[in-house]
Amino acid sequence: MSVIQTIRDKGGLISAILIAIALLGFILMDAFTGRSNIFGGSSTTLGTVNGKKIDYIDFNKKYTAESDYRQQQQQGYPLDDRSRQQLNESVWNQEVIRILAAEEFDKLGISVGKNEVNDILFGNNPPQDMKQRFTDPKTNQYDANQAKQFLAQWKHSKSESDRQQLNAYVTSLEFNRMMEKYASLLSSSVNVPKWFVEKQNTDNSQIARISYVKIPYTTVPDSAVKVTDAEIAEYISKHKEDFKQDQETRGVEYVLFNAGPSHADSIDIKDKMESMKQEFKETNDIKTFLVKSGSEIQYYDGFISAKAIQQANKDSIINNPVGSIYGPYIDNGAFVLSRKIAEKQQWPDTVKIRHILIATQQQNQQGQWVPVREDSTAKKLVDSIETAIKGGASFDTLVLKYSDDGTKDKGGIYDNVSTGRMVPTFNDFIFDHKTGDKGVVKTEFGYHYIEILSQKGNVPAYKIAYVTKAIFPGSATDDSVSNVASQFAGDSKDQKAYDDNFEKTLKPKGLNKLLANDIKANDASINQALPASRQLVKAIFNAKRGDVLQPYRVGDNYIVVTVTDVSEAGTQSVAKARPLVETVLSKKKKAQQLLQKIGKVSTLEAVSAAVNQPVQTVDSLRMTGGNNFGYEPRVIGAAFSQANNGKVVPEAIEGSEGVFAVKVDNVSATSVGNANIDDQRKQLAQGILQRQGYPTQILLKTASIKDYRSKFF
Repeated sequence: MSVIQTIRDKGGLISAILIAIALLGFILMDAFTGRSNIFGGSSTTLGTVNGKKIDYIDFNKKYTAESDYRQQQQQGYPLDDRSRQQLNESVWNQEVIRILAAEEFDKLGISVGKNEVNDILFGNNPPQDMKQRFTDPKTNQYDANQAKQFLAQWKHSKSESDRQQLNAYVTSLEFNRMMEKYASLLSSSVNVPKWFVEKQNTDNSQIARISYVKIPYTTVPDSAVKVTDAEIAEYISKHKEDFKQDQETRGVEYVLFNAGPSHADSIDIKDKMESMKQEFKETNDIKTFLVKSGSEIQYYDGFISAKAIQQANKDSIINNPVGSIYGPYIDNGAFVLSRKIAEKQQWPDTVKIRHILIATQQQNQQGQWVPVREDSTAKKLVDSIETAIKGGASFDTLVLKYSDDGTKDKGGIYDNVSTGRMVPTFNDFIFDHKTGDKGVVKTEFGYHYIEILSQKGNVPAYKIAYVTKAIFPGSATDDSVSNVASQFAGDSKDQKAYDDNFEKTLKPKGLNKLLANDIKANDASINQALPASRQLVKAIFNAKRGDVLQPYRVGDNYIVVTVTDVSEAGTQSVAKARPLVETVLSKKKKAQQLLQKIGKVSTLEAVSAAVNQPVQTVDSLRMTGGNNFGYEPRVIGAAFSQANNGKVVPEAIEGSEGVFAVKVDNVSATSVGNANIDDQRKQLAQGILQRQGYPTQILLKTASIKDYRSKFF
């Protein structure tokens, strides 16, 4: 269903009351948890952007609307913690960019007028979604008049939600156009001088042949150098911009205690599946049996082609006689029993249809089914439509006027429909009839007038029922692992005790101590490899450095965490910066040792003998590097210095991968091709813009953003 149509049919007054109650619940909940300022005076400010507030309630409305839409796209499946947090981040970023961009547009006088809006919607380059809806498939031309009629209906809808949706849609188009103008201004402001391009061409024409001895840093053992916290702090102080962070982060060590199902748990579930095979085989009421047995997959009472069946052991299932049971077998962490209910030897592989839906009920934003019209009213209307079409009425006109389905603006067409995609009665009608057949089908959504436009392929199809039971740990397994994790956490009062207890009690058992760094307050999990757990992240941010948390259940594991680093917003802490800075300073200390060992360079042969490294050559070294040489800027700089041509460079050079003793054998020039200077200037300017980032990235770099979402979500 389209967003517009879904909102139109939400149930009017019922939806409004439910939303009002939900919002009141949010406000009251916030009040009692200290977030709302109704009772306690606490702020409902979710964050600020250059001093402009983002309100929790306004933000949550947008978040909820987007969440509902995504769940519709996922056919009603709820979002998990990670998806919810990603959605939260997406909505937040949209709000931040909207505020920052609006400030820039206001300063620069960037706007979009009414005529320009009309050009966006109905001109030669309409939005992609409008183009798809209103392009005539016969002529492949955009029908601007049809688009105008559609938007006029939308604008004058009796539904306030419809009008709000239209306003939001047009506002987004205006925003995108203003961003295009802003980006154009930025691109026009970049200038690469002609002399710069000519100088670069001259430099790039230079070619050198050098001989060198490379002493890799790996020749000095890591144990020979030590980097102190004071040295790291000094380095950070000198390079503050490189270690600037916009928000607080945490680092932790953690141990995972596997609480997944044991072999005994698996055998127990398999035995239960074995015990229900006979009843599953004999029952005539599949749906009731699946509910009673607690199956995690509902019965799809329709045919599915062999090509579309994705079950494990597919061949064994479909090759068994009708009525037979196969299993239990393991599929995706669950035991499964399969029963072959029926089969058809020849069914289309895909079908193209068009239809008109006269809805009797639809889901509202809370996932509840609400009535749209009486069943008898819907049946009478669909019968009238069927009669009108038989009498020569235009299907395209009727679908646009009456259909409650999201495809109404595309002529009600569903193309390349495979088996199992539609609800069972709809599915079986379009695959069991022939091209050109028409008819009315009733589903849980209402009444559908369907016309089969075409069918492709010819494959067998099957109706199969599945009983599934996830393999999960029993209470004994869970309690045992929980007790071990709790004992470890209880005995570890601080980080030192945590480390000591791990070495003493867990390491001998083969458990590992793992690290997670750069955890942010709004993250869904402490590590992308682990399942999402917002509660654990929030607990980490409520703890102090050195604290040991009580066990949390995360996926199939209990996890015990100790907080090892708290890095406030601003400049990174020594602990957080150490992995990067330690590498840099270690190389520098190794370079100092090697430079001291080499001393003055007289000949490459002498250096080669002293450090036991060969003399090597590179014939075609250019400013951008050379084959099998890599990019060593200091070596390249020395090679193209006129003072070194034909000579041994008297001082060894500290490079990125080692220390180099270099002799410049010769430097010459090659001819420069007929390069177009203007084209080069444009390419260089484009490269500068790309390195700077999209306009929104530029705005974010200079913005003052305060983010308090972790207190709310």
